[in-house]
Amino acid sequence: MGMSLITSAITFATVVLSGLVPNASMAEEATCGVTAPCEVESGEYYIALPDSPVSDEQIGAIIYLHGWKGKADRAIENKALRNLANELGVALIVPQGVGGSWSYPGSPSQDRNEFKFFDELLADVSDRFPIDSEKILLSGFSMGGSMVWNLACYKGENYAGFAPIAGAFWDPIPEKCPSPLTNLYHTHGVEDKTVPMVGRAIGANWRQSDVFDSLDVWKRQAGLYGTEPTSITAGELECDVWSAEGEKLELCLHDGGHSMKANWIRRAWLDLANTKHW
Repeated sequence: MGMSLITSAITFATVVLSGLVPNASMAEEATCGVTAPCEVESGEYYIALPDSPVSDEQIGAIIYLHGWKGKADRAIENKALRNLANELGVALIVPQGVGGSWSYPGSPSQDRNEFKFFDELLADVSDRFPIDSEKILLSGFSMGGSMVWNLACYKGENYAGFAPIAGAFWDPIPEKCPSPLTNLYHTHGVEDKTVPMVGRAIGANWRQSDVFDSLDVWKRQAGLYGTEPTSITAGELECDVWSAEGEKLELCLHDGGHSMKANWIRRAWLDLANTKHW
């Protein structure tokens, strides 16, 4: 009996050290998460693990990028986002932008090498938590959505898919992206005045691009330019879908303004999971 207890204790300790423990234990073992940020060389992020993971080993993750002047510590407590991640059994990861902004090509903020930061974040997440690097959806709102577009363009191979909301490229729009098109689900309000579909100038030196011009970059690159999309209705969204083998580009429009709903991210995750046969 004594040997059995010792063996059980050793087994439990091994599981804890390997990180493959139930979610409550993972949260207790982690030195960062919801209430304290995880730090990497270039910045920090928060992470919430699901109450009921879909796997006993590695789980998927949704990375959400806040909008201008956003706070990651508030976004990680957002009930709609937390409920979404819990429902899907995945982790919710929220990085913090420097000064509440993101430094991508054309952005008024140029305070950090964001591509380096996100490389560090992905490596750190894999080291600390049981995240499956092949099952990560990158989403974001407004300037966070624009950061998603740029990561899809320049670091697209690091993510399974992208779900930007109300934010695309800023001028100058890249002529071509180093990364191939994978799965990009863009959602936008036709009455958006903050980030209009046709773009707008920000001060004298910066300009949000026309969303359709941003879409054309991917369509040309994927050989979809000039092809007719498939039109579908998904609740309040009217979507055009361009697809080729292994590639999907989707534009979903709603009648509202500058807004974000967790359900739009949920829809992208479920479609991505179906596409990837997760």
